[in-house]
Amino acid sequence: MFGGLTGLTDPKGTDWGERMLNTVASQTIRHLFTQSESVEVFVRCYPSSKLLQGSIDSFKMSGRGLVIRREFAVEEMSFETDAVAIDFGSVLSGKLTLKQPTQAIAQVILSEAGINQAFNAELVKKRLVNLSLPALTALSGGKPVSFPEIQVQLLPENRLRILAKADLDNGELVPLNMTVSLAVERRRRVSFQNPQIELDLVPEAQREISRTLSLALVEILDNMVDLDRFDLDGVKMRLNRLETEGQKLIFSGYAEIERIPKSSS
Repeated sequence: MFGGLTGLTDPKGTDWGERMLNTVASQTIRHLFTQSESVEVFVRCYPSSKLLQGSIDSFKMSGRGLVIRREFAVEEMSFETDAVAIDFGSVLSGKLTLKQPTQAIAQVILSEAGINQAFNAELVKKRLVNLSLPALTALSGGKPVSFPEIQVQLLPENRLRILAKADLDNGELVPLNMTVSLAVERRRRVSFQNPQIELDLVPEAQREISRTLSLALVEILDNMVDLDRFDLDGVKMRLNRLETEGQKLIFSGYAEIERIPKSSS
């Protein structure tokens, strides 16, 4: 399940530090994910004697088929740092500990299937069921409203189609169909903007309430996708841009790494 313990061979024989670091870093990084199809770690330290002072030239990780916090699937993730200061003593004990925080260039790729799977995650579902917002209960006679079914389709030009159903606790599900634009806000939020409500496939008797519920759902989603809620312990992701490409959603930005997380739990 986990591979890629790659040492960088140097003709002058100074690759011992890199090989040791690659092994220790790989063992550390694999524990960040509940599941991983592949993870490759490349640490550059030349000459290897710099490791004794806790200095390495660069650190790069690339992973595929990752699962974070048991429920969030990531198609691909990569990050790369410049020079990093580490605790050499921790390496000897089989761990990787930073002497000081660092930043890494990062890219995260989510698949359409992985995004849809995330709507079944407990952390997400609890924000979509039994909602008592006044704007919703006004439509349901005071009863909690839920959005039990949500499916998304990635579209070109950073747009997203949302197909959903709303449950007003009256035995009837209201279909929702809309497209929205995706944008990055304050480098940590994914914002859902410019909703275009589509009512052609909604029964005429439900169209007005479908429109109102669609706008309410967009507002809920707009306030939901804050990366700080999904961060690994000690690592904060910050986004510069996002892009839809086929059935993939690509995030580019950087990671603020305060410490190496202990695990994905």
